[in-house]
Amino acid sequence: MKGNVCVFCASSANIDSRYHDDARELGRLLAEGGWRCVNGGGAVGLMGAVTDGTLDAGGEVTGVIPKFMVDNGWCYDRLEDVIVTADMHQRKQMMSEMADAVIALPGGVGTLEELLETLTWRQLGLIKTPIIILNTLGYYDSLLGMLRHAIDEGFMKSSHSQLWQVAATPQQAISLLENSEPVQFESKY
Repeated sequence: MKGNVCVFCASSANIDSRYHDDARELGRLLAEGGWRCVNGGGAVGLMGAVTDGTLDAGGEVTGVIPKFMVDNGWCYDRLEDVIVTADMHQRKQMMSEMADAVIALPGGVGTLEELLETLTWRQLGLIKTPIIILNTLGYYDSLLGMLRHAIDEGFMKSSHSQLWQVAATPQQAISLLENSEPVQFESKY
């Protein structure tokens, strides 16, 4: 096993099928590349799709899920490796500690919050984990524009654009993962 890739993504089910296709493809490629997928342990949406793609290709998945989600029946029953946490904060902390890299697929406020918190931790030097944004169908174009605007307006240093990498396809995300190297950037302070 090469390491753990934490995948942040949507638990929304009623979305364009191309998002599901990319999530399944990413899972397949992670498995074929010898990477373990770590995700939120949910059964539906892109979380379920990336898990299916990984497991169907013979890979391994660890689901990290808060107890209240398990109690609500949201944990994916295909998962054999499940870590139950006390709450959402412990879940994010554990996923971060397990991650050798992060890939963010499209998602709603939960996914955005996970991605932005991880970028903040990296900016502050708390983690050195590569962060790859899978920009399926240009989903993250507005966020990436906002981050560029923050740099242009002086709220972030120009070198902070190295905190993340952007992939248009699952194949490109894996290529960035396989070829990631440590980057240097200026401290925020």
